[in-house]
Amino acid sequence: MTAPSVRPVSEREARQVAEAAREQDWKKPSFAKELFLGRFRLDLIHPHPTPALEDVRRGEEFLTKLRDFCETRIDGARIEREAKIPDETVNGLKELGALGMKIDTKYGGLGLTSVYYNKALALVGSVSPAVGALLSAHQSIGVPQPLKLFGTQEQKDAFLPRCARTDITAFLLTEPDVGSDPARLATSAVPDGDDYVLDGVKLWTTNGVVADLLVVMARVPKSEGHKGGITAFVVEAAAEGVTVEHRNAFMGLRGIENGVTRFHRVRVPAAHRIGPEGAGLKIALTTLNTGRLSIPAMCVAGGKWALKIAREWSETREQWGKSIARHEAVGAKISFIAATTFALEAVLDLSGQMADENRNDIRIEAALAKLYSSEMAWLMMDELVQIRGGRGYETAASLAARGERAVPAEQMLRDSRINRIFEGSTEIMHLLIAREAVDAHLSVAGDLIDPEKSLGDKARAGARAGGFYARWLPKLVAGPGQLPTTYAEFRPAGHRDLAGHLRYVERSSRKLARSTFYAMSRWQGRMETKQGFLGRVVDIGAELFAMSAACVRAERLRTEGEHGHEAYELADVFCRQARIRVEELFGRLWTNTDDLDRKLVSGVLSGSYEWLEAGIVDPSGDGPWIADATPGPATTDNVHRPIR
Repeated sequence: MTAPSVRPVSEREARQVAEAAREQDWKKPSFAKELFLGRFRLDLIHPHPTPALEDVRRGEEFLTKLRDFCETRIDGARIEREAKIPDETVNGLKELGALGMKIDTKYGGLGLTSVYYNKALALVGSVSPAVGALLSAHQSIGVPQPLKLFGTQEQKDAFLPRCARTDITAFLLTEPDVGSDPARLATSAVPDGDDYVLDGVKLWTTNGVVADLLVVMARVPKSEGHKGGITAFVVEAAAEGVTVEHRNAFMGLRGIENGVTRFHRVRVPAAHRIGPEGAGLKIALTTLNTGRLSIPAMCVAGGKWALKIAREWSETREQWGKSIARHEAVGAKISFIAATTFALEAVLDLSGQMADENRNDIRIEAALAKLYSSEMAWLMMDELVQIRGGRGYETAASLAARGERAVPAEQMLRDSRINRIFEGSTEIMHLLIAREAVDAHLSVAGDLIDPEKSLGDKARAGARAGGFYARWLPKLVAGPGQLPTTYAEFRPAGHRDLAGHLRYVERSSRKLARSTFYAMSRWQGRMETKQGFLGRVVDIGAELFAMSAACVRAERLRTEGEHGHEAYELADVFCRQARIRVEELFGRLWTNTDDLDRKLVSGVLSGSYEWLEAGIVDPSGDGPWIADATPGPATTDNVHRPIR
């Protein structure tokens, strides 16, 4: 059998593929889902869930060892300088057991909880984001996580012990001409006896250059006895026909081993298929539900470091007779960094603990955490560079060469930029979260706006929608957020008043739900094209989630007697800053330039404004915008470099 040719995919077909990969059911409650529906379910996150004492003991014990390793055996400056993580560093992490942080102890792993795995990633990421990315790509989306969720016992027995101690893994989905639109996936896996034969090219394979095992997404053609569809496989990186053709270089994370991998007639045993044929995208999305929390972990680390540097630098640097922090323009930036770092850690810890307890469905919470943390961390790093001034733009090596402290602010800015793209760009996350946020509406009224549904289907959908909205809409009129005594436990004597912020979240949740309903009524089937509106809806939800998490975390710290007063101050300032952003976003739901932007873009694409590009020299090189990814044998040397 030969590999099927790739055909053009319509917009509707692409949406159908993405929709089929979604988890359709909500078997567990979701705080964020309820938030978008106008129901502020504080009971789902408060009191703040806490880890078991044994989990804390094991987690803290490992963090102590890991901190010593980070301080003595990871040289972040060297990794940045050489654009490579030294083999001895990787081997040291293997000996420490860091490859198996999330793998069960019965397979040789450490069996850490999500909370402590995230703390470990934050610790490593603070000294070298590239090392953090290596560990994250291996465990959050590499072979261990999909096998944990979907693998057979035989697969777990065969691969997890290797992943826990010796083998680095990678996740291969993206292709040169396929990003967030998996319907166009070209890599094929053709059944041949007891094997599948893989052909295709994968791009941006983080860890791919040094990986021993790969999770590969490929399209199985439909045939007799084969359902077909996008399917997940575990592939040995050293298998015949696997070639790492290129190691990519980036503006940041210069030490990551990210490459281009070609498969040419690679035979993969059917026993290495993860789940059934056609389940690949569902496996990928489910894996990312908690895997995405690795990005917020790195963002929290960046915020903590930015706060430390901002504090220490502003204590030293004086202008016009006083510390720069005492000047309001700089002080506001430091306040933003401090308050936001507190909130990001609150979001991370809450989401991680909910993942560990497995009582709630956190698919939206994890996505919101990734989206919000990556955007806010970028802003914090940018503010840090501004606070440092010229020294923020200067490299750490240059600072050291002229006798000053080697503060890598510009590197951290570059390194953090990828988080807005990794594991779902901000734009894709907006659409993904928006789809989940309106799921209840589409479940009852989707057929009404589907042009392909029959009149009978539309009539039945109308009846369902009428019953749902008759019950739902009246509840959006009033709620506990309008009662001044609600959430009184968040107004303890001697502390800031956080109860008012929670009442604001409750009121805003209902307002957000009303706005969404109005938009669906107004635009109906065109709602999915209103990406600007949907993005703002999601951003409002993200701010409300972060405010809730910050308040709940502050109350937890107060009751535990650990920095409670300071936590209340941080949460209060964060919520006040967030409320300003929320009000702006609400205003921009209906007052914006979206329609004008679309018209202007049409003009740009038609060439109407090419005259505006005159007067420059384009420094770009020649070559195609997208590299050729035609299946076939490799024509370059294999730069695969397993670490032993």
